[in-house]
Amino acid sequence: MRRVVVLGVTILLGCAAYQRGEGLDPATVPSALRPDYELFAQRCSRCHSLSRPLNTRISSEEHWRVYVARMRRMPGSGIAPDDVPALLRFLNWYSAARRSPDGGVGGTR
Repeated sequence: MRRVVVLGVTILLGCAAYQRGEGLDPATVPSALRPDYELFAQRCSRCHSLSRPLNTRISSEEHWRVYVARMRRMPGSGIAPDDVPALLRFLNWYSAARRSPDGGVGGTR
């Protein structure tokens, strides 16, 4: 039951961030990565706009690991050690998609 509540809150927070004009259109994220994106939207929007990590020019997996580790140490981030793999999956996919010739991702808001 707790997982259902957490999932529901995560989805609602992700929708709220999207409605504010931040982040991505969730429809542009592959369905397998949507839970990772929703977690990203929930955790990262606690401290800054989603455009901050989405518009960064980070392209290496190692740099993302360092970035997420630094953000995890920030008071109030809410990023748990178990969240890190999902955040890295989304961020690595997103940065690779942005580098693709066709832009790979639509709906950056």
